Amino acid sequence: MLYVRDDVGRYHQADADKIIGEATQIYNASFKRGEKIENVKAAERWIKLKLMRYTREVFACLFLDSRHHVLAFEELFFGTVDAAIVYPREVVKAALSANAAAVIFAHNHPSGHSEPSPLDCEITATLKQALALIDVRVLDHLVIGETVTSMLDAGLL
Repeated sequence: MLYVRDDVGRYHQADADKIIGEATQIYNASFKRGEKIENVKAAERWIKLKLMRYTREVFACLFLDSRHHVLAFEELFFGTVDAAIVYPREVVKAALSANAAAVIFAHNHPSGHSEPSPLDCEITATLKQALALIDVRVLDHLVIGETVTSMLDAGLL
């Protein structure tokens, strides 16, 4: 049994939602602006924790500077159980707003299957082309299910 302390200092038995919420806050604090991403695998576990809890598709971007330090993580588009509409214009605006030099895309598949779909490949190619116009490199696109598939590692980027 786990207990959490409230603002007054009293302890109460924690339910599952409270435990997950507290764990997420602690984990999020360990991955913040300015942290260097040595490789995509370094970001993979954190991004998986952020996105796997959703029951609908969420498309997010991890924006990095030219030395791969974190500038921002933004969940940009929220969809349904099997799709999210991604607007390249909004991704470009977010990249410019973050002053990003590089980006890692990520989205979840609530089904648990992490294989990229043909539409995932299509939107990745479109975004890569749009971001190239403003000199933002696409480092990878992670598809989050029960496992994580790197589109770069799969030869799809």
